[in-house]
Amino acid sequence: MRKFIHILWGLIAVGCLLSFFGFIAIWNGWIGYMPDIKDLQNPISKYASQVYSSDGQVLGTWNLNRDNRICVDYDEISENLVKALIATEDERFYEHSGVDFVALGRAIVKRGLLRQTSAGGGSTITQQLAKQLYSEKAHNVLERLFQKPIEWVIAVKLERFYTKEEIIAMYLNYFDFLHNAVGIKTAANTYFGKEPKQLTLEEGALLVGLCKNPSYFNPVRFPERSKERRNVVLAQMVKCGYLSEAECSEAQQKDLNLSFRRLDHKNGLAPYFREFLRRYLMAEKPDRSNYFEWNKIQYVIDSTAWENDPLYGWCNKNTKKNGENYNIYTDGLKIYTTIDSRMQRYAEEAVYKHVAKYLQPEFFKENRRKANAPFSSALSQTEVKNIINRSMKQSDRYRAMKAEGASDAEIEKAFNTKTEMTVFTYHGDVDTIMTPMDSIRYYKMYLRAGFISMDTHSGAVKAYVGGIDYSHFQYDMVMLGRRQVGSTIKPFLYALSMENGMSPCDLAPNEQVTYGDWTPRNGSRSRYGEMVPLTWGLAQSNNWISAYLMSLTTPQEFLKILNRFGINTYGIFPSMALCLGPNEVSVAEMVSAYTSFANHGIHCSPMFVTKIEDNDGNVLAQFQPRLNEVISEESSYKMIEMLRAVVKSGTAGRLRYRYNIECDMGAKTGTTNRNSDAWFMGFTPALASGCWVGGEDRDIHFDSTAMGQGANMALPIWAYYMQKVFADRSLGYLPTDSFDIPKNFRPCGSVEDSFETENLEEVFE
Repeated sequence: MRKFIHILWGLIAVGCLLSFFGFIAIWNGWIGYMPDIKDLQNPISKYASQVYSSDGQVLGTWNLNRDNRICVDYDEISENLVKALIATEDERFYEHSGVDFVALGRAIVKRGLLRQTSAGGGSTITQQLAKQLYSEKAHNVLERLFQKPIEWVIAVKLERFYTKEEIIAMYLNYFDFLHNAVGIKTAANTYFGKEPKQLTLEEGALLVGLCKNPSYFNPVRFPERSKERRNVVLAQMVKCGYLSEAECSEAQQKDLNLSFRRLDHKNGLAPYFREFLRRYLMAEKPDRSNYFEWNKIQYVIDSTAWENDPLYGWCNKNTKKNGENYNIYTDGLKIYTTIDSRMQRYAEEAVYKHVAKYLQPEFFKENRRKANAPFSSALSQTEVKNIINRSMKQSDRYRAMKAEGASDAEIEKAFNTKTEMTVFTYHGDVDTIMTPMDSIRYYKMYLRAGFISMDTHSGAVKAYVGGIDYSHFQYDMVMLGRRQVGSTIKPFLYALSMENGMSPCDLAPNEQVTYGDWTPRNGSRSRYGEMVPLTWGLAQSNNWISAYLMSLTTPQEFLKILNRFGINTYGIFPSMALCLGPNEVSVAEMVSAYTSFANHGIHCSPMFVTKIEDNDGNVLAQFQPRLNEVISEESSYKMIEMLRAVVKSGTAGRLRYRYNIECDMGAKTGTTNRNSDAWFMGFTPALASGCWVGGEDRDIHFDSTAMGQGANMALPIWAYYMQKVFADRSLGYLPTDSFDIPKNFRPCGSVEDSFETENLEEVFE
């Protein structure tokens, strides 16, 4: 018996010795994986970056692999949530140093030896954190047994580096609560639309309940099961003395009351803006070899932005303390934008109201009996087929089949074989059966739009709508899309004329003249043969007057002033026809150019971000307006007078008589050949805003000029937006504001401008 006792004690001693040396080996990384000091001091390095509006709203996040974790400190977490977590996962949390030997012994005896499944686990919160941070998923029991002691050692090390409160915060910041809700901040936003500090007792208990198994206790799919688990957590809080029986009973009776909203980059406010800004910040220095031959202009635009705009490629122009470039997916940056969430919402509502509710039904109606629908009747069947085939080759499906080695015949067969698919409608996605080729044509039936609103004095972008629905139409028509601008280019020609000594009251011949081999046409013969004031010519968007002004200067001079206005002129051939706007321009370029008229001749480049902070609130960068003088103050005052007349008695007159907007404003409509592109630019003393509406291809448009002109297609969006902006007095934009023009200023010297008012319903461009 004594010999047996000696052997037993010997085995225990050997076991302790082996355990001691095993602990030392694990501690020093001789056995298994042990993170180095830097990793332990910065255990959660991958945080999502947050995009803020100018009024303090979170517009969205950028994250790596959907891991949209946003760090919050302990004092930003509800006390109820902390108590629920400790009561459920680790009731002796404040008493141990990473490993709870009481709970561990209980788990070994009851679960290991007695097979009691309800005995509870032995892992502390710190051990669970160590497992989440550093352990890969075990493929078998033996592998898991080897991971356990490593996690114990890591837990002890974590307790040495961090306070209990910091460990709680790290655990909740790291945990994946399902539905793309990684971390407690995102989880609180996703399930309840709240911040972690605002969570109630039962809400905190529900989220802690997910820590056991988020998929099994998913409150969206299994609300009853989730409620039962929540109530178990509440009962545990009673056992730990955090709740009274009465408080627990009251909380257990309550419904889940979810306010579920899955966070996704395609949802929420300003999705086009957030995607544009993501690409803008992460852009690399442009390399000509990375651009297609047909896209040289984009290379020029990007190269100019790289040199002149500190925001473009900011992440790749700046480095962290360790010498690495910033990464918006993992560095937890805070991006403070110029977007106003209220104005952004008004802009999105305006675009939807006009395009989805009015224009799209009318476009469907016009195309109902057209063989070429949605293309122009002027196209042949062969031309339509070529456009569709070109779109097919640009599709993801085509590229994927090509990459897999499919032949042209196989691809053509696949694209002409009916298949089940879900397609977009303004009433919600619809399941249907059609061929992929038909789906290409189907999506081309939908009109597109782009809208942007900027501060006239700083260029701060207040609203940015790149399209009608980001989930289905992701091409951005504000910064990326470039379309012919038509008559919206004319004010820049008139501005050049003002710079050359002319005035709004100077007279010009209203007649058709041939210039070399070019004879401009005009949509109206009103006052034909008369000498008319320039103000009248711009108000009526008269092409003959524009051609006359162009003949007084040179196309080269016109291109120079366009460039000073912020319009990219690369590759544009200098011709007389430029005065009618055949060149392609982005909506953002056009609106920023129009800021010059309201800003004393000073052009404002678009300003998207005011500052960038790191995860600790340190300011990494601040951004200032980028301004340049284009025309003199006197010329800007003259232009305001003429662009006011466009509203008073010209092509934008319906702003007054139909939409009842009575503010001080200037404006210009634009319509290109066959109504392919519809534009409207409008500015008040404080805001310059503009929009484009059209089809995906230039051959997709209204055949009717009454429907397809800029005054009908684009102007109402501006009107609806400004109505909402003026109605919201918290924004500070008042319809009574006036342009800052000296009282003694006379646009025509001693001569006052006078001209007849046209019948506005009959004036088309």
